[in-house]
Amino acid sequence: MPERWTGPTAAQRRAQAKIADALASVSLCLPGSVTTRSYRCGKPNCACHADLPRLHGPYIQWTRRVDGKTVHTNLTEEQLADYQQLFDNARRLRELVGQLEALTLQAISSNSHSE
Repeated sequence: MPERWTGPTAAQRRAQAKIADALASVSLCLPGSVTTRSYRCGKPNCACHADLPRLHGPYIQWTRRVDGKTVHTNLTEEQLADYQQLFDNARRLRELVGQLEALTLQAISSNSHSE
């Protein structure tokens, strides 16, 4: 039977502290992703359906989940400029949480191999 987990090593605690410091520096953040899209409409005689289509757009679209549903919001270039740091903060937060999860898996794995 595996032994009980004794906790992280000193090196793992140092790595966790570094991640915690980085987490503390993350400010407000917006969830979701931003893409730029162009579309064809539903009107068959529109130029977007021609042999050399002229698509509608481009539109800057912010996509996220709200109450279990996917929500799309079109942003202006000015709004994107205003919100870009918030999107960057969210990406950094996801990266740091991923690092913390990987470190935790490493910590419990190294404990089970040290039996």
